Amino acid sequence: MATRDPRVDTYIANSAEFARPILSHLREVVHSACPDVEESVKWSHPNFGYHGMMCGMAAFKAHCTFGFWKGELIVGGNSATPAAMGQFGRITSVSQLPSKKVLTGYIKTAMQLNETGTKAPWLERRAKPKPAAKIPDDLAAALARDRKARATFDAFPPGQRREYIDWINEAKREQTRSIRLAQTLEWLAEGKRRNWKYENC
Repeated sequence: MATRDPRVDTYIANSAEFARPILSHLREVVHSACPDVEESVKWSHPNFGYHGMMCGMAAFKAHCTFGFWKGELIVGGNSATPAAMGQFGRITSVSQLPSKKVLTGYIKTAMQLNETGTKAPWLERRAKPKPAAKIPDDLAAALARDRKARATFDAFPPGQRREYIDWINEAKREQTRSIRLAQTLEWLAEGKRRNWKYENC
């Protein structure tokens, strides 16, 4: 049986004037196509579930977005606009959306995928472990000379080591690389992760 979450009503009511008809339209199309849909609010945005996550919508200052959890298998690609969430780009009016018939078809496909337990491709990609990042020679040499920094680096899990390695390798000029290498040693000696500045934001 379908459920309507009052938080979604509040979300729509508090959205910008241009966004309300878009969000209301999307909501009604989802309910019409999937009578057993369950509403919720996740990550501060309205979501629709049916045997698991199915689709969601969001409103921002100047546009709305709508997307399917398994969008690659339904609409194709990751997004109409890489800078926007979902598969339909930055939506500023109902007329920019596919027709109700087309949207209903997408929703029916999403329902079938969830009923059969098909996993989202992006989740499967994320689940595959990345190979260990190769420590560049200059970093390896620097760590060999700094026991404190080396101890921190060795204690980090692979993902945190990769953040430092990638940061150094992404430098386009030798001068930038040298600066990053020195900064890496300083932060490691202090026991800091690469993105420590943002961890308490």
